[in-house]
Amino acid sequence: MLSASALLLALSATACGHLSHREQNTAVGAGIGGVAGAVLTGGSTIGTVGGAMVGGVIGNRVTTKK
Repeated sequence: MLSASALLLALSATACGHLSHREQNTAVGAGIGGVAGAVLTGGSTIGTVGGAMVGGVIGNRVTTKK
């Protein structure tokens, strides 16, 4: 199971190479928001999807200073 998780992580990391910074922030925000929504609502589908939506919007609006 650990090797499958490591392979999945490696593939997902390379999949975002062509995305802009804003798109990467959106994806990361959606991922974090989805996990947070699931944890806060005890695994509720609505909580997970809602968290992902809110996190994606927040990630999209965040700008990083260079």
